[in-house]
Amino acid sequence: MMLLTFVVLLTAAVPSALASGTTGTSDSKKLVLGTSADFAPYEFHKVINGKDEIVGFDIAIAKEIAADLGVELVIEDMGFDGLLPALQSGRVDIVISGMTPTEDRKKSIDFSDTYYKSKQVIMVRNEDKDKYPTMAELENEKIGAQKGSIQETIGQKIPGVKLTSLDKISDIVLQLQTKRINAAIVEDTVAAGYLDDMIGLAPAVPDEEQVAAAIGIRKGNTELLNAVNGTLERLKSENKIDQMVTEASQLMADREVESPNIFEVFWQYKSFYATGVGYTLLLSALGVIFGVIIGLIICLFRMHDTAILRWIGTAYVEVIRGTPMLVQLMIIYYGLALTFGITFSPLQAGILTLSINSGAYLAEIFRAGIQGVDRGQLEAARSLGMGRAAAMRFIILPQAFKAVLPAIGNEFVTIIKESSIISVIGMVDIMYQASVVKNITYQGMNPFLIAAAIYFVLTFILSKLLGRLERKLSASDRR
Repeated sequence: MMLLTFVVLLTAAVPSALASGTTGTSDSKKLVLGTSADFAPYEFHKVINGKDEIVGFDIAIAKEIAADLGVELVIEDMGFDGLLPALQSGRVDIVISGMTPTEDRKKSIDFSDTYYKSKQVIMVRNEDKDKYPTMAELENEKIGAQKGSIQETIGQKIPGVKLTSLDKISDIVLQLQTKRINAAIVEDTVAAGYLDDMIGLAPAVPDEEQVAAAIGIRKGNTELLNAVNGTLERLKSENKIDQMVTEASQLMADREVESPNIFEVFWQYKSFYATGVGYTLLLSALGVIFGVIIGLIICLFRMHDTAILRWIGTAYVEVIRGTPMLVQLMIIYYGLALTFGITFSPLQAGILTLSINSGAYLAEIFRAGIQGVDRGQLEAARSLGMGRAAAMRFIILPQAFKAVLPAIGNEFVTIIKESSIISVIGMVDIMYQASVVKNITYQGMNPFLIAAAIYFVLTFILSKLLGRLERKLSASDRR
């Protein structure tokens, strides 16, 4: 509880994102929009006047809704399959992401009137255009689709298909370019942004009729639903939606034809990576600090004479080490909000997840260090009249800490790298910014090579600093 309180207070004034405008919670003066900004021309990242912005005709519609409500629009960018949990947990007020109002989705959320209709197409490499004249040729093939989308449902109906489902359309296109899949099911409007000399459309067309897009709203929020439908009705009567689609398509087509090299990409988007480095270091540093505190407490629990404390310590270590960090993140970020109404911002959820996860591993590191100190030293301290707590504080723990410092350093390095997983909930760390740059530049490799280089520099510098500290602490051993 002390850790939880401190994290909340510490991060209350820290924005959980910069470029995407994400926020943890909403209030009456804000309309929080959940979207997956890699679905051009619906919503996508675009550098305008040197600043990264999320644009598209979905965003234009959301701005009209916010204007009619007289509130500020705040955008949360996240993976497509995380939109429904975010809406159900109250993290966002509406979801606009080209989402189809299927019957299964209607069981979880409410939908507005439809505002756009599109058809599905099969995107392939140009060299394979003639290979798929009909849908029958796609049977038993490797196909890609966006996770949680209507395209994934279409793909699942194809007999014998080997379906690869990913969060981002850009990742699916990269799978197609690298020949890991042979076709991808996408909307015709979205596919237009990726067609080039290498990628084209197959003659095969899914049998499904035009698919409608609607706005998702939390169940029971009738007032907001009526307001959204009112804005959509006005936009349709003024023929503004078609105009928004045209403008978004033109904006999507306005991208560089020449592909910049890796150094040009880094220099052009250095501010993106700088922001990511700041949040990655903040997440990692606080994760290790709180992880050390948790680890030391759990370690002492595991070595305590009281059976219940030993059981608590052992259970904590086994459960945390036996479950993936991604699952722990989902429980803290979505599960607590859905079950208990406890809502954390992406930054707070990231710090808590890294601290709790790191604490389990550090507990075992500390236990090994303490057990490595000769037991006779504790007995000698007790014989001199020192209490157990004082003996641990002044005699045992200093020696144990010096012995396990290299292992603690390794844990810090590991946390810096594992913090990249927090990007799945919209935390603007290095990996999140690399994905944004990838979506802006349409390059699949260079943005991530830059991210890899930044991670290497951070971990290399940290390793050298920890090595210097270790040599300094061990200087007394050579006297």
